Amino acid sequence: MKATDKQSPEKYDLPKTYEFTEVERRWYTHWLEEKTFSARMEEGKPSFAIVIPPPNVTGVLHIGHALNNTLQDLLIRYHRMKGDNTLWVPGTDHAGIATQNVVERQLATEKLTRHDLGREKFIERVWAWREEKGGTIINQLKRMGASCDWDRERFTMDEGLSQAVREVFVRLYKEGLIYKGDYIVNWCPRCHTALADDEVEHDPTDGKLYHIRYPYADGSGSVVVATTRPETMLGDTAVAVHPEDERYQHLNTIGISLPLTGRTIPVVFDHHVQREFGTGALKVTPAHDRDDYEIGLRHDLPRLKVMDDFGVMNEAAGKYAGLDRFACRKQVVKDLEEQGFLDKIEPYQHAVGKCYRCTTVVEPTTSKQWFVSVRPLADKAVAAVREGRINIYPNTWHRTFYAWMDNIRDWCISRQIWWGHRIPAWTCAACGEVIVAVSDPDVCPACGSTNLHQETDVLDTWFSSALWPFSTLGWPEKTKELDFFYPTSVLITSFDILFFWVARMMMMGLHIMDEIPFHDVYLHALVRDKFGKKMSKSTGNVIDPLVMIEQYGTDAFRFTLTAFAAQGREIRMDEERIDGYRRFINKLWNAARFAQMHLKEADPAITAMTADPKGLALAHRWILSRMNATIKDVRAALDGYNFNEVASANYQFVWHEFCDWYLEWIKADLFSQDVQAQQQAKAVLLTVLENILKLMHPITPFVTEEIWGQLPGNRSSIMIEPFPEPIAAWEDAEAERVMNLLMGVISGLRTIRTEAEVHPSAKIEAILICPDAAKRQILADYAPGIQAMVRAGSLHIEAAGIVPDDAGHALVQEVELVVPLKGLIDVAGELEKLAREQGKLEKELERIVGKLGNEKFMSNAPESVVAKEREKEAEIRARLAKTIESTERMRKLG
Repeated sequence: MKATDKQSPEKYDLPKTYEFTEVERRWYTHWLEEKTFSARMEEGKPSFAIVIPPPNVTGVLHIGHALNNTLQDLLIRYHRMKGDNTLWVPGTDHAGIATQNVVERQLATEKLTRHDLGREKFIERVWAWREEKGGTIINQLKRMGASCDWDRERFTMDEGLSQAVREVFVRLYKEGLIYKGDYIVNWCPRCHTALADDEVEHDPTDGKLYHIRYPYADGSGSVVVATTRPETMLGDTAVAVHPEDERYQHLNTIGISLPLTGRTIPVVFDHHVQREFGTGALKVTPAHDRDDYEIGLRHDLPRLKVMDDFGVMNEAAGKYAGLDRFACRKQVVKDLEEQGFLDKIEPYQHAVGKCYRCTTVVEPTTSKQWFVSVRPLADKAVAAVREGRINIYPNTWHRTFYAWMDNIRDWCISRQIWWGHRIPAWTCAACGEVIVAVSDPDVCPACGSTNLHQETDVLDTWFSSALWPFSTLGWPEKTKELDFFYPTSVLITSFDILFFWVARMMMMGLHIMDEIPFHDVYLHALVRDKFGKKMSKSTGNVIDPLVMIEQYGTDAFRFTLTAFAAQGREIRMDEERIDGYRRFINKLWNAARFAQMHLKEADPAITAMTADPKGLALAHRWILSRMNATIKDVRAALDGYNFNEVASANYQFVWHEFCDWYLEWIKADLFSQDVQAQQQAKAVLLTVLENILKLMHPITPFVTEEIWGQLPGNRSSIMIEPFPEPIAAWEDAEAERVMNLLMGVISGLRTIRTEAEVHPSAKIEAILICPDAAKRQILADYAPGIQAMVRAGSLHIEAAGIVPDDAGHALVQEVELVVPLKGLIDVAGELEKLAREQGKLEKELERIVGKLGNEKFMSNAPESVVAKEREKEAEIRARLAKTIESTERMRKLG
């Protein structure tokens, strides 16, 4: 079949096997050709817009991207089917440090550095790399079925966004919210740039706490201070104590003789010091510690930098100049010990800050940088959340959000790299005037000189990303897209960038646009392996989305991600579950094949008879009532971002109610010579299957589109079909009550057959003892159906009776189910078979228990291998218990 006809694909018989690879390729190509993802802007209709969290241009699809974009696509497809004006803006982020690192590594293979090329040529090289390699992740997102409006793809350094960045920078500067000044920053000695606080990852690290004795300047005593970074003592400019600490009041005029340096430094009195902690004395290094920097400001202390931007000690470090910071640490400790200043060294676990890009240990240092004064912006964002104008899901994140925003520091936005938005500030070489402007200036407005030099730093990547919800819609131009789609509807992202990105978008949107950037924020959990461990290549537990797609199909993978996406819970991904949902997709395919066999020649108009189901048979009324309830559940779950419930409601209805029960129940009608019964069955079957496909389409777009096109009639894409709405006439509590009784009885009789291990072809005698006359009548009315579905040779319905000792027995809704078993089972043969199975299981259990009790195996085997053995042990114990239970039951029949 070829999906070339926009209105109706060529009809064909669905094959026995669902070939997902071919179907996915064909339909995605068709959707792109027909521009079915394009934004709609029709007056009078609600708008629904999402801006994609722009993946790094260096990126490849990982499990987090797969989850994030599946959930976004699910919502976009849902709202598109609801008839809303939908827009999903795709794009990528220029990822300043990450991209520069990639290209620099490329240059290194050519024995070149960026400095060999110079700034202009290097930037050209990065753009060339971006053109060649930068679309990888976009193509991979398409493999996931993402229905973005690809004609509107944006890049954080494209012309329009660059203009927006300049406009915002200039406005904030003129308002006094951007300034340049000396400040303590997080510095990466490898990337050679400042980092914002939230670009520093703090990992628990086993280190050492060095207790150093600082002599009083007059030789009358000493005080012990503790530090994890003894090399920074070379930059100490004071010792701080609490103002009310009586032990040190006399040091006000004496001072401290700083070991190894020959310098005398003052003692300052500051409330920041905890007098109960240690000796109550704190070394103060204003140039190399954030808290010390603040103390230095309060007491006008000099800031002595003893380390350069490469993490190497400089001239101010005296004889240690030229040493790497960690080599210097060793030498300083050695010298302190030799000179009698080292009191003791203790093991100490503490959080060490590392660069989020290269994991190099970050060095706090003073530097002249550009900052955004965020307090006024943060207050607006906090108010928007408190007032409910922005909703965060799950709401457990509110407290964390408020705590972080309340303690937010000014945002360092300058980076000492070349790839990125260059800061639009120029300095006049003649008079020193600083010019901040949207357009490059030609002359100095103060003195008329043309000798102007632009700032060499670029902006933090997150600065341009913070403008993403409105810059991608055309701002600063007044576009139709802005009118229709701003503020956007929902942002779906991982919780770990709530402060990197989400909070900053709130701040910028509220300040620049005077409006929230989105109504809702959905924060999904991180995806871990099935044991709850973080996925990493070194551990070998990474699940590659592209491999899963190749193996199980995009729909099965998407359904798995949706099924796991419960609010607030970590997502434990298990490949076996993906395989399980692949079987679910195949179940739907097989159900559609069965339906197609009966509906091939049907007139689609027959579905009209389901508008008023009162005259329909019980099974039809029941399935329509359950369909109605499922539609309500799915819509409510989608509107509340309860994605796992969307998957669960669809799975339960399709597999258990539609396939397991309804299709079995109506087979007789479909093959019946009774034309009315047959037409009713076809009408309801087509109606329900159509609704199933529509409900499932947002999660599983490919298989639903393929089946949809093969249903009778001339059909356009399912993507633009209206999403199902509840139909009041379908609600039928009585039909559900009656069917629940019948299904309970049938399930109970089937269980008795299974547990007694009655051969599938053997016919049983079934006795139903029911004292309730109304229920007896229902059972009598549907006795032929019950008898057929449990393979009963006879079915007796009685008001009272005695259960024989050799009978299988169960109780369902006050109905006793009795199945005489004598003569149905070869007891001796079954006992022999069970004994063999029990022996085999006991032997296997002994082997595994011995393995897990082996100390050598337990200490050497990888954790994942041990976990698998424990899983096997649990499984075999369960099977053994079941075998013993079956044996006891069989003996009773002997």
